[in-house]
Amino acid sequence: MRISVLSRRSGVPVPTIKYYLRENLLPAGKATARNQARYDEEHLLRLRLIRTLTGIGRLDLSSVRDLLAAIDDDDVDMAELYQTVNRRVYPEKAQIDEPDSLEQARCDASRFVAEFGWCDDPLPASHPLVHSLAALRALGCDANASFLEPMAEAAERLAVHELEIQLPAGVTNPKAVAVVRTVLFEVAFAAARRMARERQVLLQFGTTGP
Repeated sequence: MRISVLSRRSGVPVPTIKYYLRENLLPAGKATARNQARYDEEHLLRLRLIRTLTGIGRLDLSSVRDLLAAIDDDDVDMAELYQTVNRRVYPEKAQIDEPDSLEQARCDASRFVAEFGWCDDPLPASHPLVHSLAALRALGCDANASFLEPMAEAAERLAVHELEIQLPAGVTNPKAVAVVRTVLFEVAFAAARRMARERQVLLQFGTTGP
């Protein structure tokens, strides 16, 4: 298909497609003339993947570039692929300026994740769970790691379910599917939590206003 057809079918403007080509986010098409090339279904799927990761997934192009490189690299196995996804979807942040609460939160979080067998103890101070617990304490909120147990149990069940889902027939790139599932399930999980909370707020507090 010509680039104009690729644009129409993908919903991606031609200038954007050309930008993806220049940045090597999208493989080059098969040259048919000096300034012309033809594209196929693989290019269409790649465009949809990029737009899904930047749109629904809200990842920047730098993160998408790293994920695409991991998908394309035959030497990257599934375990390494998931590590790459984690680094890009859950980037580490700078440490907060609360040394006392940060250290206590790190210890609490390390004990908490050890109970689930999630990672080695101790957790680094830059871990989002440590930051969250430290910030809660700094704001005077009475919440510790055990408060998160129901969320952790739900996350564990979701992770098991996610990895047990069978790939659809005809899938030629399981690594791309793994990346999409990881990113979009994160969005869906957050959306489900929000809707559940809204229902509970309605049940407990009723409505206020129109």
